[in-house]
Amino acid sequence: MIRPIVTSPIALRIPSVDAGPEDAAVGQDLLDTLAAHADSCVGMAANMIGQRKRIIVVSDGGRALLMYNPRIIERANPYRAEEGCLSLPGTRGAERWRRIRVSYLDDAFRPVTRAFTGDTAQIIQHEVDHCDGVLI
Repeated sequence: MIRPIVTSPIALRIPSVDAGPEDAAVGQDLLDTLAAHADSCVGMAANMIGQRKRIIVVSDGGRALLMYNPRIIERANPYRAEEGCLSLPGTRGAERWRRIRVSYLDDAFRPVTRAFTGDTAQIIQHEVDHCDGVLI
């Protein structure tokens, strides 16, 4: 189901809690909502649709990658980026890392650890910040 986008900085600053299999519907809502905003958005976190769960979805080479309980466990090569957010007006600067390693549960709730680079790494970092209640 396509959900409305939360734009309240107060609500978005509340850290999310871990998700479990009972939150699979939230994951599907994130996928649906990202697809509905594909022209202007490349990633979303559950708090952006009003759910305080550690769930993100990112566009990874044109395909949606759903992650439950993502945690960045390694970072390398910092840089400054300019980012926008569907929940907030304008753009802002953010420190990002060119290479990251992420531990998460996939869409079947199986543990995965995977390395990411480039745009996908930047999107994941932005969405994990959302899970942590950090706004750019």
